[in-house]
Amino acid sequence: MLTYLLAVLASCANAVASVAQRMANRDLPFEDNLRPRLILRLLRRPVWFVGILALIVGFLLQAAALAIGQLSVVEPILVCELPLTLMLASRVFHTRLHLREWASALGMTVGLAALLYFLAPMGGTSQAVTWDTWLLGVGVNLVAVAAVVEWGRRGEVGSTGEYGSDRRAAAFGVAAGAQFGLTAALMKGAMTRSAQGFAAIFTGWQLYAMVVAGLVGLFLLQSALNAGRLLAAQPGLTLSDPLVSVLWGVFAFHERVHGGASLILALAGAALIAVSVMMLARSPLLVSDHSASQPADSPD
Repeated sequence: MLTYLLAVLASCANAVASVAQRMANRDLPFEDNLRPRLILRLLRRPVWFVGILALIVGFLLQAAALAIGQLSVVEPILVCELPLTLMLASRVFHTRLHLREWASALGMTVGLAALLYFLAPMGGTSQAVTWDTWLLGVGVNLVAVAAVVEWGRRGEVGSTGEYGSDRRAAAFGVAAGAQFGLTAALMKGAMTRSAQGFAAIFTGWQLYAMVVAGLVGLFLLQSALNAGRLLAAQPGLTLSDPLVSVLWGVFAFHERVHGGASLILALAGAALIAVSVMMLARSPLLVSDHSASQPADSPD
């Protein structure tokens, strides 16, 4: 139960981080997208630091959850970030939640419960992960992130709501989520070393690789929030993180899951989560909090 509680608290912290970072990003010029200058502009906005502080708290809570629980249990719970974000956004942007938001939140809750109950992940340890598995997994993960980013960059650049910017927002959102999935895997590897003593966490390479991976994910997240509408960026960001994490948990950390009919029902739960996220991502709350002031002829 402590694992579930810590994961839910991490989702709450991530929701605060998302709203604060969206407030900081929504009126910045599009030409800064995917460039270091975007971060330099954000450094001059106090609300962005609120978001970063909340993000750090979320990472610490997530690390604590991963220290005692399975990767394929903790990460799907973080999908709760989206409905929590909307509830907070409704307060910040003075917008009421309607039937779409509540029905989607209920669908995500039921789907998540079904996914975890029927998948029933258990066992597994990062101590058994060999060097070649780490190299292959990290390499495939990074290649996938780079490919998605390049696909997003190839789109035409248009104003917010047009094909180019929304394509970039969606692609960078998926890339950021996949990068955070890699970060979670490295975090799991680092926290598992705590069984040998707290100091052992700092002697493993996974901790330092996690920091680098997390910073790359943060940069991609800022670019996704700057590129286009939230209804384009949010679904991929929300779903790719737990998906990549579950793949790491099953194939690298040898976490065991149920098969047969239970697997089919678990996939049905995952599908319900995906549909609910898509519905929720089209909420007017996500559309209205992004400025439409970005120039249509911004250079690539």
